[in-house]
Amino acid sequence: MDVQLKRGILDVCVLSAIKSEESYGYKIIKDLKPFVELSESTLYTILKKLEVSKMLTVRLMEHSGRLRKYYKITNAGLKRIEEFKEEWREVMDIYQFVCKGD
Repeated sequence: MDVQLKRGILDVCVLSAIKSEESYGYKIIKDLKPFVELSESTLYTILKKLEVSKMLTVRLMEHSGRLRKYYKITNAGLKRIEEFKEEWREVMDIYQFVCKGD
């Protein structure tokens, strides 16, 4: 799969993992595991990028004596998920055209 396409899909997967409630890194990886393999280093790179682009916010909270980062989706993140759904419909139309007659 094209690296850029995959990267965009992973961004939306991470946003979707925190769509209904805020979460933290390990839980995000666990929630995504049935659908996509994601390393910690890849996840934290994506989270940082989404934070910089204002698609999520971060807050620190103490857990078991250490600080844990919790991530929450913003309106911009929700909008990105909706844009992705529209883009994916177009990709599926192209896929159906390419597979026509197979």
